[in-house]
Amino acid sequence: MKTSAGRLRHIVIEGPIGAGKTTLARRLAAHAGGELLLEQPEANPFLERFYRDRARFALPTQLFFLFQRVQQLRELKQLDLFHSLVIADFLLEKDPLFARLTLADDELKLYEQILAQLAPQAAAPDLVIYLQAPPETLIERVGRRGNAYEAGITESYLRALSESYARFFHQYDAAPVLVVNTENLNPIERDADFELLLSRIERMRGRREYFNLAA
Repeated sequence: MKTSAGRLRHIVIEGPIGAGKTTLARRLAAHAGGELLLEQPEANPFLERFYRDRARFALPTQLFFLFQRVQQLRELKQLDLFHSLVIADFLLEKDPLFARLTLADDELKLYEQILAQLAPQAAAPDLVIYLQAPPETLIERVGRRGNAYEAGITESYLRALSESYARFFHQYDAAPVLVVNTENLNPIERDADFELLLSRIERMRGRREYFNLAA
């Protein structure tokens, strides 16, 4: 998989819960023969309780994810990125986004201290694909996939999360970003849309571009 800048070796798919980042990462990896580096939310023992009682379980949920992501990025450094394509469904730099949304002030300070100690010095990805969708679409997708640990997610939480993602990626400039509106584009289930996305990736020219398929 290439762009005008050359072969891509590290692609990150990002977006709020329900955007389809993990499924798209799997499909891209299968298409390109890449290695997968995926979040494992089902492994977080606090997540289901967090969605029922955010104030009580926000800190352990956040720290579990932080430790998990740091370990995965350390494993990434062991891969030969000169000969392998790695596709991940998370960007460590967005981890504080969730922390600021859910943690009390004193918990946030503790989290930031731990993050500063643990965060590995990892190179920026070659491309970030940021998936967008309206909160109503996200909540419908989350409900349709039926994960028990996501049963307590509310539309208001997804709305706040979507707004936080938008602010984060408005300022993010560490890597090229392709912003993809998935309201009318379904590269996961529709082959034609997947081919459109592949073509759009190949034609990337700038540091920030937008792909919005009209209804």
